[in-house]
Amino acid sequence: MILFKRSEDLVKWLNQETASGRSVGFVPTMGALHAGHISLITMSKIQADLTVCSIFVNPTQFNDPKDFQKYPVTLEKDIALLEAAGADTLFLPGVPDLYPGGTANLEHYDLGPLETLLEGKYRPGHFQGVCQVMHRLLSIVRPVYLLMGQKDYQQCMVIQRLLTLMGVDTSLLACPIVREADGLAMSSRNLRLTPMQRANGTAIYRGLLFLKEQWRSGPQQALATAETILKQADFQIDYISVASASTLEPVSDPKTEETIVALIAAFQGDVRLIDNMIL
Repeated sequence: MILFKRSEDLVKWLNQETASGRSVGFVPTMGALHAGHISLITMSKIQADLTVCSIFVNPTQFNDPKDFQKYPVTLEKDIALLEAAGADTLFLPGVPDLYPGGTANLEHYDLGPLETLLEGKYRPGHFQGVCQVMHRLLSIVRPVYLLMGQKDYQQCMVIQRLLTLMGVDTSLLACPIVREADGLAMSSRNLRLTPMQRANGTAIYRGLLFLKEQWRSGPQQALATAETILKQADFQIDYISVASASTLEPVSDPKTEETIVALIAAFQGDVRLIDNMIL
């Protein structure tokens, strides 16, 4: 695996490697890698000739500076995992490389309702930061395939919007959520949970399963019970929503024929966890 810290060096290497028509798969991450990330590397190796992974904790997408400061960093372990998984390249840029003019007064993206629903509502500015860094990374790597996890369901929708705004031919491949044996969705933030909080964390999965089984029998009662499941496990809830899988607008009709998704965001202590499940 080749490691690049400067974007110009990565671009030069990619130009050489793709001159013969080799395709590139790209897995952007913020590090603290786990099996969910590695599943994206595995899928990229199936789909593309070359797999590029990036690790960059992007300061512009944290609406809470303390959350940015506490984000786990496990670089040596991450490199070992990527080498074992067969990634071809790791890109480790610094803030001056991606934001040479600084992080103030950056561009704004028209994301429509996605910026005011669910994550957009509870994390104002977050998706603008996601788009700012992803626009830069995509312009550097120019992948044929972009691989992201479905755990960040709304973020996948935002990135699809970004790809449209950029007018590029990159295909977004949203890959299935990878879970722990007890159902907790794998997340870098799980490293910050105490043993008690980690045990409580499975309530999100149990709440989603309950919604999957009971929502069509009685939407309001199912949502109320899911809320109780989380509160009994000491979660502070941002939202529990059953929504259109294509727009994220709330759905209340149990007879609807459109695809719907249940989405949850809640705090266990000061650690914010998100998860979702297609119903």
